[in-house]
Amino acid sequence: GLRTIRLKCDQLLSSGQVLPSECVSGLVELAGNPNTSPTLTSSIISLLAQLAGDDHSREILHSSYNLTSTLAAVIHCHSATPGEALVLQCLQVLQKLTYNARIFQSTSYIPELVAFLMTNIQSHSDDIIMPCLGLMANLCRDNHSVQSHIKSLDNVKPFYRILINFLAHNSLTVVVFTLSILASLTLNEKVGEKLFDAKNIHQTFQLVFNIVVNGDGTLTRKYSVDLLVDLLKNPKIADYLTRYQHFSACVAQVLGLLHSKDPDSAAKVLELLLAMCSVSGLRSLLCQVLFKPAGPKLRAAGRRQGAGVDGGRKAEDGLALVQWLSSPVEGAERCSLQALQLLNELLEVGQISHHCMLGFVEMLLPVLFELLKGLDPAQGDAHVRKHCHRITHVTTLTLSLLCTDDSTRSLVSRQVSAQLCLSRVEALLSCCHSNSPTTCLHPGSDNDLSHVCAEALLKTLELMSKLRQQVKDMETSFYRMLQDQRIVTPLSLALTSHHREHVQTGLSLLFEATPLPDFPSLVLGESMAANNAYRQREAELSVKRIAVQEVPPPRTNTSMLDSSSASSRSVHSLVEKIQTGLELQEQAKDSHVSEIIDVYEQKLSAFTSKESRLQDLLEAKAVALSQADRLIAQYRVQRAQAEAEARKLASLLKDAERRREDLQAELSGQVLEVQRSKADMEELLQHNARLQRDSEDHQALKGAYNSLLNRSTERLLKELQSAHISLTKQNEALKRNQEKKTTFSVFLAGLRVELQAEEEKVKEKDQERRELEETVDVLRKELNKTEQARKDASIKASSLELQKSQLEAKLKQKEDELNKHSAMIAMIHSLSSGKMKNDVNLSL
Repeated sequence: GLRTIRLKCDQLLSSGQVLPSECVSGLVELAGNPNTSPTLTSSIISLLAQLAGDDHSREILHSSYNLTSTLAAVIHCHSATPGEALVLQCLQVLQKLTYNARIFQSTSYIPELVAFLMTNIQSHSDDIIMPCLGLMANLCRDNHSVQSHIKSLDNVKPFYRILINFLAHNSLTVVVFTLSILASLTLNEKVGEKLFDAKNIHQTFQLVFNIVVNGDGTLTRKYSVDLLVDLLKNPKIADYLTRYQHFSACVAQVLGLLHSKDPDSAAKVLELLLAMCSVSGLRSLLCQVLFKPAGPKLRAAGRRQGAGVDGGRKAEDGLALVQWLSSPVEGAERCSLQALQLLNELLEVGQISHHCMLGFVEMLLPVLFELLKGLDPAQGDAHVRKHCHRITHVTTLTLSLLCTDDSTRSLVSRQVSAQLCLSRVEALLSCCHSNSPTTCLHPGSDNDLSHVCAEALLKTLELMSKLRQQVKDMETSFYRMLQDQRIVTPLSLALTSHHREHVQTGLSLLFEATPLPDFPSLVLGESMAANNAYRQREAELSVKRIAVQEVPPPRTNTSMLDSSSASSRSVHSLVEKIQTGLELQEQAKDSHVSEIIDVYEQKLSAFTSKESRLQDLLEAKAVALSQADRLIAQYRVQRAQAEAEARKLASLLKDAERRREDLQAELSGQVLEVQRSKADMEELLQHNARLQRDSEDHQALKGAYNSLLNRSTERLLKELQSAHISLTKQNEALKRNQEKKTTFSVFLAGLRVELQAEEEKVKEKDQERRELEETVDVLRKELNKTEQARKDASIKASSLELQKSQLEAKLKQKEDELNKHSAMIAMIHSLSSGKMKNDVNLSL
């Protein structure tokens, strides 16, 4: 029930509706009012703490509602009583709110908060020391403005001494907080060089690893992992860790935490392992620890299909890592993505033995491809975003496996089917082009659902491209998807992205898609132009926003804007009057003036927050307008294309109707022939029935004749003989009729043979037509090749002509130089010959 309430609260913050936003803003303003009773303030802070249930909600409360400054102001108002329950509550909520958040030193009441923390860290009560240290660790981590502010204070050296004394504290949590603060403030200074030098660093490693493994809880483990991650960012300390002799044993103990069912602990362990992978020396060591001892058991576990987290059995570390990919534990989605990233980093090393690699991949692949299933757009944008991230990481890891060796590629190709990839691409395309406004593709920030869906879709197509030769029907499915009209928008997003990897993926797919006959290149160009126009408009809006950042943004409700602007102006004028009054009445200072200034400063911060939200609404409206323009342009292009296709289909329909009419006329003629044949058959059958009756009459008369022959006289015999003769003549006539019937049957059979021959001729003509069409297609392809060869030959010819002209110029230059040299030689020769003649004359 509590989780359901928290989910509804998170949806309330991220819904973007005006009424909830105003309610939260009013609560924050009421909590920051010094005149509010402490009991009510505590209740409001408890409610806001419930709203801050996840990272996204905490970011909204921090950036949009200025809750950090409000809580800092509350602490400042009650700084005289640091042990008060309200102050401790504010410190705890601030520690939760500022974890991994960007806090600027210039933010309201942050300098006062820092001073309060530095003062009360020296307290004798652990109840106030621990939240102060944790909050100080959050403020100092990766925050140069706060670090510079603390270093510029006069009491920073005593503060360092107090922190160093805390390293001997009996609480591991206090030690971790202290090390984190010292690492943030002194890592690149003389104090830090002494504290984290080669003599002490190994003890620090051992201490931090022990805290990670045997910490006081999830909070201590979280901060100890963050500390180790920050230390690894220093190249010198990272090099120390690669030479740490107990590294393998420590990592093995840390990996043991993956066997638990706690997703928070597993997430921090995976974060630490990913940070280690950023150091090349540590990545190879980690790969050896994780895979080499576990090869045979991993393969055996893979045959037993061990895919769930089994807390009662000590599984191998590699198997535990794979189990987090599909863990049913609540909140394990982040662990799944981190495990995929870690496997991708480790498998890129290439230092795993072939035997262990095959066993591990054999177990890994069924789990990976099971993760691709389950995409359901009806479950909402959060589900779609989560599943698209998962598809991206799975396909990236699969592409990494394809780059290892032939045996691994063979394993992958046996596990992947064309139907699986095709169904995933279809599902992603339906998500990209659903009716939901949040899933409509537009080139916004990198975290937009549009980019997430597009990246997952293009990664899947890249995987299909790599496997199209190894998997049955994969090539057909791949080219079929490239010719789908819906592929245009994600492809245009990739081609206009500022990520190099996305552009390269888009270009490789474009190279495959361009020769296809039904690839919508025109629509792709229009979509890319729309994306570029959107980015240009975004840049213009950002410039305008910077130029008018002091002016409240326009809003749809003009009366609300006027009232907000008037209130803001009245507050500013009131503050100016108060300041003027203070200047004129310096000797009669009022004790309540500072409180009044605090109240109006809180109101100013609230109005600033409202102003920023109004600015966000303006930007959202501008983005929606730009997106609508782009969609209208795309719909116009698609409509024109659809009309062209409709005209083409109409012409094809007319041709089909004309051909159907011809075939109908031919069929009618054949039906008439058949009807005539049926009528002739009926007549023959009737004639045959008459002949049968005549034959029966003949037999009856023959019997009567035989009886009369025995009883009558010769007269009767003669009469009977004459009757017999007449009957014989009739019989002969019947035989002639029977012969005519036989002749007609033969004629009918001949007609049937001719009809079959005509049908065979029609089939042969259809076959000849199809062969001619195939020949035309082949000739077109050869013509394209010939045209390409002609272009290449023309390019080469132009290049050769250029080289020829350059060589002729060089040859002419050489000839000129040769002529000059020849003239010089002749001149020298003439001079030498003249000198010889003079010498001869002198001798004579």
